[in-house]
Amino acid sequence: MATQASASPMPEGVTDPNYKPLPGRLGNLTVPQQHALEELKKKLQEEEIFVPERMDDATLLRFLRARKFDVEKAKAMIVACEQWRKEFGVEEIWNNFDFKEKELVDKYYPQYYHKTDKEGRPLYVERLGLLDIKALYAITTQERQLQRLVYEYEKFLRERLPACSRAVGHPVETSCTILDLQNVSLSNFYRVKDYVMAAASIGQDRYPETMGKFFIINAPWAFSTVWTFIKPWLDEATVAKIDILGSSYKDKLLAQIPAENLPKEFGGLCQCPGGCSLSDAGPWNPQKE
Repeated sequence: MATQASASPMPEGVTDPNYKPLPGRLGNLTVPQQHALEELKKKLQEEEIFVPERMDDATLLRFLRARKFDVEKAKAMIVACEQWRKEFGVEEIWNNFDFKEKELVDKYYPQYYHKTDKEGRPLYVERLGLLDIKALYAITTQERQLQRLVYEYEKFLRERLPACSRAVGHPVETSCTILDLQNVSLSNFYRVKDYVMAAASIGQDRYPETMGKFFIINAPWAFSTVWTFIKPWLDEATVAKIDILGSSYKDKLLAQIPAENLPKEFGGLCQCPGGCSLSDAGPWNPQKE
């Protein structure tokens, strides 16, 4: 059943009676937005760009929202994304990529998904402050780090979000991220900035509208310099989702993330056997829940 004043029906599989889609989502589209969705799909089909298994209405709406429902700009974004997928070898990565060095990389640059926030979104943690660039690139390469990033984005869309959606009874389309900058140094950041910029570009251009909330914690005084460098790369909507916190972040995190889901090192109660960073605990991995 559609929400009042929506030009589109509710998405399938909604069991949460209190679910109210945000604007620009299925179940809460204006008439012009619904027309834009239909026009985009028609153009992609006519130009034989449409890939049914990867371009459902929710996905097309992500690209439309990223381009403020400008159909031509959204189509150009999808065309560029499809070209990038071929050049980067995304399907090959999804089917065959094996990040054998994962446990070692976790020591020098932890990046991991872990359980969910209070809105049912996957929690993603990145501890840039633990980065040891020399040790990291002795065991892996920037290319493999980016391949891993893309593999995890694909898993996020194909497995994590659907599992989270089933768990809460309504569509979950975004993540909640914690970027920990404790003890980060400017010299270390500048040595890894090419990777960080490439990763940000992939996220924004190839997997748009997947950031829900972004906490930057333990931000040092020098972070304002780094933020000045990063901010121009991000659009206004992305910047609005980012919360920059110093060392007094615990209450803010716990307001968004259940204590039992938040790793102990961030003020939560979770202590997964073998460490939260390697547990892959979440609705997508029921035996680890």
